[in-house]
Amino acid sequence: MPTKIRDVQPPHGVARTLYRLSLRLFHLHLGWLLVGHFLLLTHTGRKSGLPRQTVLGVLLHDRAKDVYYVMAGWGELSDWVKNIEKTPQVKISVGRRHFFALARRLPPEEAESKVIAYAKQHPHLIRSLPRLLGYRIDGSEEDLRALARLGIVVAFEPTPSMQSGQK
Repeated sequence: MPTKIRDVQPPHGVARTLYRLSLRLFHLHLGWLLVGHFLLLTHTGRKSGLPRQTVLGVLLHDRAKDVYYVMAGWGELSDWVKNIEKTPQVKISVGRRHFFALARRLPPEEAESKVIAYAKQHPHLIRSLPRLLGYRIDGSEEDLRALARLGIVVAFEPTPSMQSGQK
């Protein structure tokens, strides 16, 4: 089972500024530098109703279905998670491509399979992902399943009638 090593809070101050540097790359039209690893999520603020943006690390991209999967680093504390639960219609930018999508929180079994697939594709990175969530894992499948149950995995599924941008 994952071992809790610290309580995790979203970044504040200088740490928040550092995390948001990747957002600047997208605003400067340099998001293509991050393609394959990060996406820009444009979502609607649950209180303000205004557009909000955040850059998220891509857990997996199912090329056949064109679905992107991400894991919320700060779980239920993530503002973007709270926002997409209220308004799941979002816009995704990956590289030079932009499209509308529907955000869907995965049930535990499906989340487990995505985290395990990520671990198989990126065995070196799976050691650092749990630390973002405040956990230490031993790398076993049992620990990966438990990690997936502790976190929030979200799928961004393109909305065909609202597609825009390049494929």
